[in-house]
Amino acid sequence: MQFNERIYEIALVEDDGALRTLLTRHIRQSGFPIRGYATAAEFRASAERYDLVILDVMLPGTSGLDLCRWLRQRSTVPIIFISARSSHTDRIVGLELGADDYLVKPVDPGELVARIRSVLRRHEQPAGRDTQDHSAIARFDGWQIDRRRRELFAPDGGRLSISEAEFDLLNVLVDMPQRVIGRNTLLEHSRDRLPGRDSGDRSVDVLVSRLRRKLGSVEGGRELIRTVRGVGYVFTGQVER
Repeated sequence: MQFNERIYEIALVEDDGALRTLLTRHIRQSGFPIRGYATAAEFRASAERYDLVILDVMLPGTSGLDLCRWLRQRSTVPIIFISARSSHTDRIVGLELGADDYLVKPVDPGELVARIRSVLRRHEQPAGRDTQDHSAIARFDGWQIDRRRRELFAPDGGRLSISEAEFDLLNVLVDMPQRVIGRNTLLEHSRDRLPGRDSGDRSVDVLVSRLRRKLGSVEGGRELIRTVRGVGYVFTGQVER
């Protein structure tokens, strides 16, 4: 499938052979080049070639959760979990590890394709909007966010690795500095770009926690996002465009 003339290649890591065959066939028929793998070991050798990865949580040997950790140490490639585990806690764990979406089995192939398109759209669309609605570069307290290249740089010039969903959340916060932003507002402004789809979903809170932790790897970074108990969040950075 192409967005802005780019062809996106997908990997599916799923040990159930029948399900792997069903999903790869449907995704391929929907226009996406895709290859299936039965184990994490098979996938790792060619992980760098893919633009989106679909992971089964309960893989033999190295689990999908461990494979997600391994991927996040190396790249910000979009990740969608599919799992028989349906509890809210399991979904939060998946998002905490850096996944961009989480789909519970039995998986409807049509819904999975829709989720793939949504995640890729979150990855691709902001640059196009930025050229019309925002400055491409925003700076705050020594930090720099490049919206066109979707990169975040710390005050020392080092590039900070954050996921697509984390970048989109930061993008919204940077647009509304020095004001209290509730969860509903974050969801409204991010549209389908964040994995949380309703006000009762803790996905936004999980993403804020993840982003705050990563910003906190630099002195003073954690304080950039302040919690207003019972209301929402405040981005405290002094933003310059």
